[in-house]
Amino acid sequence: MEAGNHTGVSEFLLLGLSEDPELQPLLFGLFLSMYLVTVLGNLLIILAISSDSQLHTPMYFFLSNLSFVDICFISTTVPKMLVNIQAQSKDISYIGCLTQVCFFTLFSGMDNCLLTVMAYDRFVAICHPLHYNVIMNPRLCNLLILISWVIILCISLLHILLMVQLTFCIGTEIPHFFCELAQIIKLASSDTLINNISLYVATALLSVFPLTGILFSYSQIVSTLTRMSSAGGKYKAFSTCGSHLSAVSLYYGTGLGVYLSSAVTHSSKRSCIASVMYTVITPMLNPFIYSLRNKDVKGALGRLLSRASSCL
Repeated sequence: MEAGNHTGVSEFLLLGLSEDPELQPLLFGLFLSMYLVTVLGNLLIILAISSDSQLHTPMYFFLSNLSFVDICFISTTVPKMLVNIQAQSKDISYIGCLTQVCFFTLFSGMDNCLLTVMAYDRFVAICHPLHYNVIMNPRLCNLLILISWVIILCISLLHILLMVQLTFCIGTEIPHFFCELAQIIKLASSDTLINNISLYVATALLSVFPLTGILFSYSQIVSTLTRMSSAGGKYKAFSTCGSHLSAVSLYYGTGLGVYLSSAVTHSSKRSCIASVMYTVITPMLNPFIYSLRNKDVKGALGRLLSRASSCL
């Protein structure tokens, strides 16, 4: 292949999940269905929370933000994959790849931050219930969201600025269904030391630190629950954490699975298939986790759907 810098590389080739022509219609139907379910499910969560005054609390404010981020997260990767399958093409432009890396980093980072903020919210609610409304006031909630966006946006832009310094061979093939930063760095023909360092630092900031914050919050929650004398009080307090714990386990569990899969097998194809879990399956399942396990959300969804049907 002819070597050239980024100004000479106008596009990359996304190899996708499979090159078997017979599987393409199945993959298209499967991923289109999952995408529509994800968008519809998360949109219903946002509408239910915004239309029901009983859900105008910090916990559901953060949940609505998580649903919005999940819609954006899956929209960063799946639509381009569907377009390529439909057009029987593997191309993605250089600018399109940069854009995908930027938004994928942004929204995956926001997922981590929101799950951490939601854990802090449960920590305050259970460990400091008398001061909950004072601590988790609207100003703090908005500030936490704003700070998260600013930090993640700066990290995303840093990755892009470093990525445009890399050189690639013309016709570079990416063994994935989207432009994953780690894969792109591996495929670069220039020195990637700074890029790898920034990637490791970003991984620590966006994954390790948030997970540490979540674990610390729940260690304090468990400590508080063990000091409660009422079994009913323990169950009621911990039941508010059930949906969040399920979402955290799903998100970090699938992320860890992708990491272990790539580290153990060294197979790009298996790593690509495993990454479907946290890029597609997790955003799709979150609305079900928070609606099926939460009576307040189920009630709000029921009232929303009843109002919608009465207007028809």
